[in-house]
Amino acid sequence: MADNKPGLYLIAYDIAHPRRLGKVHRILKKQGLPVQYSVFTVVMKRPRLLRLLESIERQIETAEDDVRCYSLPVKTDMAVLGRQYFPDDVMLFTGGVNRILGGR
Repeated sequence: MADNKPGLYLIAYDIAHPRRLGKVHRILKKQGLPVQYSVFTVVMKRPRLLRLLESIERQIETAEDDVRCYSLPVKTDMAVLGRQYFPDDVMLFTGGVNRILGGR
């Protein structure tokens, strides 16, 4: 993805210590949209994403914690099972494209 175009990313984390967990959660809550416990989506240009990941890296212990960031494709096939965090009508807007999250 080009650096100057916003992308959709999924960031998931498993943090061993409650204090670090809270810090990472607060960082992501300011930048993204929670989709499950410890899973966020963010829409941003790549340079900003890299700064976000650097900010998270400063808060974690790399030997104990796990943070993963995945770039999501423009067209995503998905299956949604079980209780959903979002109501059926929640929409996410990315790069001028509407994506329905949690809709059936």
